[in-house]
Amino acid sequence: MAVGREDVEILKPRIDKREYRRIVLRNSLQVLLISDLDTDKCAASMNVGVGSFCDPDGLEGLAHFLEHMLFYASEKYPLEDSYSKYIIEHGGSTNAFTASEMTNYYFDVNSDCFEEALDRFAQFFIKPLMSADATMREIKAVDSENQKNLLSDAWRMNQLQKHLSLESHPYHKFSTGNWDTLDVRPKAKGVDIRQELLKFYEDKYSANLMHLVVYSKESLDKIQCLVEDKFQEIRNSDRSRFQFPGQPCTSEHLQILVRAVPIKQGHKLRIVWPITPSILHYKEGPCRYLGHLIGHEGEGSLFYVLKKLGWATGLFAGEGEWTSEFSFFNVVIDLTDAGQDRMQDIVGLLFKYIQLLQQSGVCKWIFDELSAVCETGFHYQDKISPIDYVVNISSNMQIYPPKDWLVGSLLPLDFNPAIIQKIVNELSPENVRIFWESKKFEGLTDKVEPWYGTAYSIEKVSSSTIQAWISSAPNENLHLPAPNVFIPKDLSIKNAQEEVKFPVLLRKSSYSKLWYKPDTVFSTPKAYVKIDFNCPHAGNSPETEVLADLFAQLLVDYLNEYAYYARVAGLLYGISHTDSGFEVTLVGYNHKLKILLETIIDKIVKFEVKPDRFSVIKEMVIKDYQNFKFQQPYQQAMYYCSLILKDQTRSWVERLDVLPHLNVEDLTKFAPMMLSQAFLECYIAGNIEREEAETMVQHVEDVFFKGPNPICRPLFPSQFLTNRVVKLERGMNYCYSKEGLNPSDENSALVHYIQVHQDDFILNVKLQLFALVAKQPAFHELRSVEQLGYITVLMQRNDSGICGVQFIIQSTVKGPAHIDSRVEAFLKMFESKLYEMTNDEFKSNVNALIDMKLEKHKNLREESRFYWREITDGTLKFDRREAEVAALKKLTQQELIEFFNENVKVGATRKKTLSVQVHGNQHLAEYHSQKSEAVKPNTIQIDDIFSFRRSQPLYGSFRGGIGHVKL
Repeated sequence: MAVGREDVEILKPRIDKREYRRIVLRNSLQVLLISDLDTDKCAASMNVGVGSFCDPDGLEGLAHFLEHMLFYASEKYPLEDSYSKYIIEHGGSTNAFTASEMTNYYFDVNSDCFEEALDRFAQFFIKPLMSADATMREIKAVDSENQKNLLSDAWRMNQLQKHLSLESHPYHKFSTGNWDTLDVRPKAKGVDIRQELLKFYEDKYSANLMHLVVYSKESLDKIQCLVEDKFQEIRNSDRSRFQFPGQPCTSEHLQILVRAVPIKQGHKLRIVWPITPSILHYKEGPCRYLGHLIGHEGEGSLFYVLKKLGWATGLFAGEGEWTSEFSFFNVVIDLTDAGQDRMQDIVGLLFKYIQLLQQSGVCKWIFDELSAVCETGFHYQDKISPIDYVVNISSNMQIYPPKDWLVGSLLPLDFNPAIIQKIVNELSPENVRIFWESKKFEGLTDKVEPWYGTAYSIEKVSSSTIQAWISSAPNENLHLPAPNVFIPKDLSIKNAQEEVKFPVLLRKSSYSKLWYKPDTVFSTPKAYVKIDFNCPHAGNSPETEVLADLFAQLLVDYLNEYAYYARVAGLLYGISHTDSGFEVTLVGYNHKLKILLETIIDKIVKFEVKPDRFSVIKEMVIKDYQNFKFQQPYQQAMYYCSLILKDQTRSWVERLDVLPHLNVEDLTKFAPMMLSQAFLECYIAGNIEREEAETMVQHVEDVFFKGPNPICRPLFPSQFLTNRVVKLERGMNYCYSKEGLNPSDENSALVHYIQVHQDDFILNVKLQLFALVAKQPAFHELRSVEQLGYITVLMQRNDSGICGVQFIIQSTVKGPAHIDSRVEAFLKMFESKLYEMTNDEFKSNVNALIDMKLEKHKNLREESRFYWREITDGTLKFDRREAEVAALKKLTQQELIEFFNENVKVGATRKKTLSVQVHGNQHLAEYHSQKSEAVKPNTIQIDDIFSFRRSQPLYGSFRGGIGHVKL
């Protein structure tokens, strides 16, 4: 391999102004340099061609464990966790993941600190330190990560598919690792896990198996000097690329029907075939073509037919796990209760559709249309954050030739019917693996998957049996999709008539408000439209909340086969239930957006309840509510925290309670009632001229409020929506304890929330600076040192402009009360760190936060979400970032210390703390003993959330406040 700069022409998007250069260092490390003069953040990603397939036998999870360990320390930077500390204190983030054939390490950081960050990062691969003490502690983190996944159906079913494969193939392995595989079993065999870790690193990690991407605002020449300086020392042992030939599935593992018991309610059918990996034909895109057709949702598609029959609520088709040696094509179908009883017919219909593809031959017009959509998508792709971008590219570098490092397999341009036909032929009854999941199989299985404990049974299913299913499946009019009318033809950029930095209130009436922000930054042919229907009758009771939810979901259901074409063409939409009604969102190419919006509005106005679809959607919503109890315990704790703080919110239990009793007539009466009064809050941004924006909103107003028999009246002043939040009392600690909702879950969780203030620029930046300075020390102490749990987070919290900070920790090793005491102990320890901070450190942290605030939005969607949050909160501080930077520049270290002493310090007289504790089955004794303990001074035990909320004062609402709705 040639060393130095290599002028390979790398295919890049037309609108991409960044510069790229490929170099190869003396140690054979391949590097892609990216220069982006507009970036605020710099980033890097190292992809190492070593993954979990390389785990030695009997040491499952070793590659993943090594990924954890490299973060700790290095010979050059021996202080434990100093890498993560440096990154976080300079406005960045860092992480890694282990896949089957690669491990990827990555970070981003403010641009002025990039050189040192890159040097610290390079030491992972030069001389890492893996102390014996850190090794033992981090096994607990890996085990905690695995504990988090044990009751996840996605992890369980993935491992079950692996389990039912050739034992000698690495695909069969358990890749995460746990306490058993990394401590108990090795010790029993006299194996030193640390020595194995060092040996694995020495033996497997070699520069010639690595691919690095470095993204900076410097010139390519400067980045090249930096990379050559930092990464030359990585050892190159000239290791051959690890290869794992052979197929994971033999005849024994094909033609099988597996019944499995999931954790959650609902039924799922996964039909899987081993196929020729499409990576071998990525220019021809066979799986993209087949996934497009088998996964289509328009009229005549498989999903359309299954939906019409009332048998399915969702369908995905496409390539699943793959390497260059093997691959799987998956069709995943979410079944209704009726569909669960018709499994054979559904599999029969799927094979009928595959037969249709074989009989129709490969259609050039469909391939050309798909190719055109992919090409437009590639060339007009949104800019994403540098950290995500470098991870995508470094992963691609292991797989594709340099010219395709950016595009990967996104552009199927070579029409080759024979290659597509070859994959179609592989989707045969002789090759199939059917995985069928349902709670209905409880007690009917005879096997258990060893790593996750999934109960299952297995039987052979012959091709003649499947032929019988095909013959007996209903005769439905399955056909190929129609040409896509939503493919944009006009991709021109409109000239914004004025340079508008922030959204402007373009029009206001008693019916609506229109905020408008033309695109003056991104220069893409895209738009963002949000219409919030504020309907006072939608949130009066649990019944009306559920009916509004059913209304929104039925609308999406009715629009699906039409709007699916828009989605394929890059124009996305959503209709979702809100606390005050529902909102419509459209985002994507602006050319055909108006057509889709008018169709959605027409469907809302002409809404009718179709009994067959009502029963399907109702069944789906019931299962969603029932599955709440299977959420992770930390998610349950966050939910209770919101329920305690946010006025007028209702529990999922109430909604589940009323749902079974609601019927078609209830929704038929409710829908016109909900729409009888409304106020429309609208936001339109992007490649749309102001007259177009006004015309869109005028059309919506005319449809709802004008005409001889208007369906909608404007709101009275007393009906405008407010967002009220409970105002906790100063000097008080509030505690809410609850058993975990899933009795099988060993994990407990804590949310330790400190409420501070109502939106105020000066207080905001003090809180944000505290959170930035404390974030990494909290992680280091509570996770790395004390090993309380894999999920350990300190983050800000903002409830409609009410600001605070929260610790979120999930653990199997300690109960929530103990974890709460450790959070307080950390805050006491942190006090001294804050007092001892030097002036230079303080300035460095302030500058890091300023850089984070001045970070530009990457794309229209990101910008629009930022401004829409200001609108829905009612704060309307569109210049928030600039104002907070001005406040930060004046902030002194003493002011930060005073803020901490008044609001955060343990025992502070103004401090307001809410501790939400969810007890897993390991810590129920603690929960019950807590109930009988005397309540500590200045502590209020919350027993009933709603009684508590009714008794508390509330903050004033920004939304619906003075000036915001005055008409």
